[in-house]
Amino acid sequence: MKQLPKVLESTTKIRFQHCDPFNHLNNGSYIDYFMNHREDMLIKYYDLDIYTIAKKTGKSWVSSSNQIAYLKPAFLMETVTIESQLINYNNSELFVEMRMYNEHKTHLKSIIWCSFVHFNLLEQKRETHSNDLMSLFKDVNHPVLQNSFENRLKHLKTNSIHS
Repeated sequence: MKQLPKVLESTTKIRFQHCDPFNHLNNGSYIDYFMNHREDMLIKYYDLDIYTIAKKTGKSWVSSSNQIAYLKPAFLMETVTIESQLINYNNSELFVEMRMYNEHKTHLKSIIWCSFVHFNLLEQKRETHSNDLMSLFKDVNHPVLQNSFENRLKHLKTNSIHS
């Protein structure tokens, strides 16, 4: 079986409609860029299309919390690199870290920790992950050593290691 990547990476360009009057990416738009990256990379690398799954099974994931830090601005028309990884999971929840860098990953611009609850859209209640999903999560899980967002942020700011 082919080894699946644990850290997913893509690049994108910061667009005008997502920027504030100072030509910086608007704070609220960072989450859009992170989520779009993650959705695209799940399809590309794991063949996991959350919208197709929702249509077929009535189950998907909903955001339950986000913790984000803005470290350096992302500018209008700048190409940025976004990385994401599953850092923890349980039978009904996923915990994902995403990082935005400049194009060559020499400057960390933002980091976010997101929690997603597996949810039955038809019954409007939390859902347990299937055995197939749990197997996928086990294969791609890439935990970080820090156990809090604040400690992770401190680590990333003081070390050149970014995963």
